[in-house]
Amino acid sequence: MRMDNLHTIGNLNSAKFILVTLLFLMLLPAVGFSQAEPKVSAEVDTLAIKIGEQIQYKITVEADSTDVVFFPEGQTFSPLETVEAIMADTLKNDNKLILQKIYSLTQFDSGAYTIPAQRIAVNEQPFFTDSFQVKVADVVVDTTKQKMYDIKPLIEVERSTADMWLTALWILLGLIVVGGLVYWFFLRKKPLTEEEKVALLPPYDRALIELKKLENSKYLIQDEYKQYYSELTDIVRSYFEEDVHVTAMESTTSELITKLEMLRDAGELKLEDDTLHQFQKILQTADLVKFAKNKPATTVAEQDRKLVEEIVTKTHEGLPEPTEEDLLLDEEYLEELARKKQRKRIYWAAAIFAGIIVLGGIGSTIYFGTKKVRDTVFGYPTKDLLESEWVASSYGYPPVQIETPEVLVRQELELPKETEELIKELQAFSYGSYVGIFSVSTSSITFKDQEEEPQFEAVIGSTLSNFEQLGLKNIITKQEEFVTQSGVKGMKTYGTGTLERPNGDSKRAKYNILTFGGKGFIQQVVITWEEEDEYAEQIVDRILGSLDVKTQV
Repeated sequence: MRMDNLHTIGNLNSAKFILVTLLFLMLLPAVGFSQAEPKVSAEVDTLAIKIGEQIQYKITVEADSTDVVFFPEGQTFSPLETVEAIMADTLKNDNKLILQKIYSLTQFDSGAYTIPAQRIAVNEQPFFTDSFQVKVADVVVDTTKQKMYDIKPLIEVERSTADMWLTALWILLGLIVVGGLVYWFFLRKKPLTEEEKVALLPPYDRALIELKKLENSKYLIQDEYKQYYSELTDIVRSYFEEDVHVTAMESTTSELITKLEMLRDAGELKLEDDTLHQFQKILQTADLVKFAKNKPATTVAEQDRKLVEEIVTKTHEGLPEPTEEDLLLDEEYLEELARKKQRKRIYWAAAIFAGIIVLGGIGSTIYFGTKKVRDTVFGYPTKDLLESEWVASSYGYPPVQIETPEVLVRQELELPKETEELIKELQAFSYGSYVGIFSVSTSSITFKDQEEEPQFEAVIGSTLSNFEQLGLKNIITKQEEFVTQSGVKGMKTYGTGTLERPNGDSKRAKYNILTFGGKGFIQQVVITWEEEDEYAEQIVDRILGSLDVKTQV
């Protein structure tokens, strides 16, 4: 019985061993042929070039045919510049692909540079190449054969007028629009309305037309006798004033009849007694209707209108023929009326134009603020600088790359004798003055001892002492690290002070001192401006955003 059990256990162990062996054999191909790790390498054709020559930088990637490979793109080889990038070759070896890409690199400043390690991604897994040390040498010039010339002076370049023309174009367009509106609504000859056409007719024709309108009115039908007689007497009185030249509108009935009789007796008006009597009776009836609320019969009212029409006609016929002098007076009168009307239009146009300017100014002041509107209209130095065409350039050696509103002008500085023994070369450029409304300056110093470490504190202290000599008092100083676009670190010294002016006044000023350097050289950028000058603040921000330095000597 025990022997049978042992035999059974032995069979089970043999079965397990066979099963494990089969599983191992099944997994063996997978283990033996698993995907190998990609290989990345880089090489350069030379480690020493002259200024302007090119280095051929080749990256080789050995990967599986199904892998996705990403090579470096853009200016990733800084401080060297990428001239071009070429996919050189693609080789296939069994299931492997060998990819090669060549980059042409160059540098236009002499010195020792490091080509940084490059990142290559294979299936999003990063691989990094080795870095390389490269030397860039100056081109040797044989001064015995090649003549040396002084540095040419700066050339004055006319300021670009593109922005000025654009501003002038917008102003001209606005004036055209305003002028067009003024002309359309006030100066142009508009089509006359019916009332205006009637007003331009002679007094006699106008009186007949108005009497005809009164005949067709509904005053009598609507029992509005007072309105009817008021218009009737106004028509005839107005006619007498204009054609007979007698003050009729403000005269009483008896006064008006007396004036007409006097004109008749003087021979200036031919009217019969019956006509004057009829006219007096109509005026008396109108007075009773207007003031005593009398109501005559409708037929009487209609008859009075007809009689007034006859009186107007007889008066017109009874007037003597106008002399040449009268005609001239009438013509001058009409011309004067036309001039008055034209002046009235011009006054209205000027008032509207002034109103637009005032409202526009008030609206702009509310929206933009008084200072900005005033500075835009009358101009402000730093605002003009901010909106001018900026210049990006490199100054000195080692170079300071900076963008400024104006070109920085080279400054000739005399060094003390004790300083000349240490300094090999000083190159300074500036715009404006420290005591002015805005200034920016750069300087690059190289020492005779190329191993000498820069003394930042001494240089900054010298600049602050210069501020004090120029009248800046109560200087507050702060410091922090500053990093340029390319990652160069320097020291930023900034703060405020009170600038005492010769006339006894004072103003608050702000400053920035940015200092960079390394063995054998030091670079500095100094900016000063008035405190609370928003335009200057924007200028400083833009300058600092563009600032970069080369730290290779």
